[in-house]
Amino acid sequence: MQNYQLVLASTSVFRQQLLEKLAIPFITAKPNCDETPFTNESAQELVTRLAITKAQSCAINCPSLVIGSDQVCVINEQIVGKPHTEEKAVEQLLSQSGQCITFYTGLAVHNTQTGETESTCEAFNVHFRELTREMAENYVRKEQPLQCAGSFKSEGLGIALFEKLEGKDPNSLIGLPLITLISMLEKQGLRAI
Repeated sequence: MQNYQLVLASTSVFRQQLLEKLAIPFITAKPNCDETPFTNESAQELVTRLAITKAQSCAINCPSLVIGSDQVCVINEQIVGKPHTEEKAVEQLLSQSGQCITFYTGLAVHNTQTGETESTCEAFNVHFRELTREMAENYVRKEQPLQCAGSFKSEGLGIALFEKLEGKDPNSLIGLPLITLISMLEKQGLRAI
């Protein structure tokens, strides 16, 4: 591989922490991306398109592999955003009580030298316990998941909300599917180990 730099097209602290697990030096760049869904666009199409757009939108001046990622939470076939308030977080949690919700995470790696972009979408299912209002309010008060789609942090106390988790990579639930990312980077000649 040439002397590519690795770039994470994200300002998310959570994605940065995940990428640090690979012990590969990287920089971050803020993507330039309108995240408005298209009419009749599925959750899978949306996150894949946004991951690609983010990866391709960063103005990088040297050969780079740029990682783009996007995620949505789907409850009862509806895309759900970040709650931003405690009241909305509690209501989101109660709407998920006893249900299985799906997170879709789009991932793209863009090679600025060749212009090639590889992308994928991964699904991850979260099965919730039956939650009371008191449980939801206590959780939101303790962890303040106001900037998290689905209103929980699975890497923290949010784990107490679940019956089980199903998916290829638990990191995808946090926003960056590392198992798939490692394979994508290896195709470009960049190895973690």
